[in-house]
Amino acid sequence: MNSELLTPPYSLRQLTSYFLRLGTFGFGGPPALVSAMHRDLVLNRQWITEEDYREGMALAQLAPGPLAAQLAIYLGYVHYGICGATLVGFTFVLPSFLMVLGLGWAYVQFDGLPWMQAIFYGIGAAVIGIITMGTYKLTTKTIGKDWLGWLLFSISAIATILTESELLWLVIGSGGIYWLIKAPPLRLDSKVSQASWPFLTQVLAAVPTDSVLWKLALFFAKAGSFVFGSGLAIVPFLYGGVVKEYGWLTEQQFLDAVAVAMITPGPVVITVAFIGYLVAGLPGACVAAAATFLPCYLLTILPAPYFKKYGKHPGLKAFVDGITIAAVGAIAGAVVVLARRQLVDLPAIIIALTATILLYRFKKLSELGLIGAAAILGLLLRSGIFSALL
Repeated sequence: MNSELLTPPYSLRQLTSYFLRLGTFGFGGPPALVSAMHRDLVLNRQWITEEDYREGMALAQLAPGPLAAQLAIYLGYVHYGICGATLVGFTFVLPSFLMVLGLGWAYVQFDGLPWMQAIFYGIGAAVIGIITMGTYKLTTKTIGKDWLGWLLFSISAIATILTESELLWLVIGSGGIYWLIKAPPLRLDSKVSQASWPFLTQVLAAVPTDSVLWKLALFFAKAGSFVFGSGLAIVPFLYGGVVKEYGWLTEQQFLDAVAVAMITPGPVVITVAFIGYLVAGLPGACVAAAATFLPCYLLTILPAPYFKKYGKHPGLKAFVDGITIAAVGAIAGAVVVLARRQLVDLPAIIIALTATILLYRFKKLSELGLIGAAAILGLLLRSGIFSALL
């Protein structure tokens, strides 16, 4: 069914309200957020078709920038065009941006946040359980019993685990393989996306670099324009720039910035606002966030009409399906990478396993309640209260 010919079963206000809530309470980074969108908008509310969701996932994987934000922007575009894409993108990112600003202010005022790591310890472990269940549901729904799909999924997941990043060539290659096997070849028109690159590079080249704000704008525009793989891949790029190249932050400050991004809801890439705040206060935070998210916004809405127009063609549909399968595999691999870094001891493993079992057993269990309980448990464990009682 063509979504363009149907009256949307929801209003733009309802959609923006949903993404405002997801941006406020959606923890877990890209794997959890894209799984939540699929569960809420495709399966439960049936506002978005499976085809439109897959097209959005494919486009988000093909373009650089934060995966969850790009998918949200595309889903806003499906029935409400550029207006919907703009409002959804803004409302999705705004809550975490404001939270990060508050944490940045507290971090500067109180010379660091000693309690942050304790809270992150508990929340991070619970989030592993949440994204594990979300990825499981997304995987079984996307692939089903397709042997080729499981093969491409496994290759993508293993590659992500080994390299700790999403490989664009592998994602596109999976689309090509699935396309060649499932449907006849189709020549894709990429004039719009190709035309946008010279414009973006000319703008970036023209930006003066004689002030900190302009340096921030140039650096984070590059991060938003040329880094693939969402939150997982952008962290090494940010580290190389803000710590090694420019020396804006110390090693510890950078680690704290990543922790802030993980303990706040919404896209993990919002850590750029925290970094910008530490470097140049409120103006720095605004510049860093705008420079990072503007390219991904443009690189989502510019190709979107072509996805909407040609997305139902069998050849392109097979290509999109292959890309989506590889994307889900990369998300599954990212869960393993995150778990390896987060589950550092037995209590953390127990918290993650408990969260997974509870979510599997109780389908309507509140994820926010789990996260709150895990945060309190993390504080208790790291403060030594449990040890004192024992």
